[in-house]
Amino acid sequence: MKNLFRGELVRLTDEEPEVLAKAFAKWARDTEQHRLACDDPAQLWSVKNIQDHMESHPEDSPNSFRFCIRTLADDVLIGSMDIWVDHWTHSEGWLGISIGERDYWGKGYGTEAMKLIVQYGFLELNLRRISLGVHGYNERAVKSYEKVGFKLEGRMRGEGFRDGVHFDGLWMGILREEWFALQGA
Repeated sequence: MKNLFRGELVRLTDEEPEVLAKAFAKWARDTEQHRLACDDPAQLWSVKNIQDHMESHPEDSPNSFRFCIRTLADDVLIGSMDIWVDHWTHSEGWLGISIGERDYWGKGYGTEAMKLIVQYGFLELNLRRISLGVHGYNERAVKSYEKVGFKLEGRMRGEGFRDGVHFDGLWMGILREEWFALQGA
């Protein structure tokens, strides 16, 4: 049986609210990281405000599964990811990831974390399809998702606006049978 939460570079964890709040407050100060991961305007949050928000909005929905990402080599908290089931009837999940620690960008940590959560979605949640959205200018993320097996399924032209330039939103997805074929099963 495969370890659902551990790869060769990273492991998926759950963290205490104070640990997450401290990391999220740090990552929020990196506007490039924010703009790669989020549509919302960048803003600063204190550790206390983030922790208060997390405690008043617990992630205890039966449709939402949140994980933190830690490196195996040095046990550094580098990011977080979610998979939420949009429709149990249709076995469809949506995925989001953010690598907040810049020193770990472009080195395979995010790709491995994506492989782990996709494995979790198909093997543990019994999903049929997993989808995600990504900003068209986030080419590094698109390449990472393609390595995991995601395929471009749609483009929303001019969906967003940053720094005076309109950008496209991309929709990507992977089907259960495609993922199993990649595993050699």
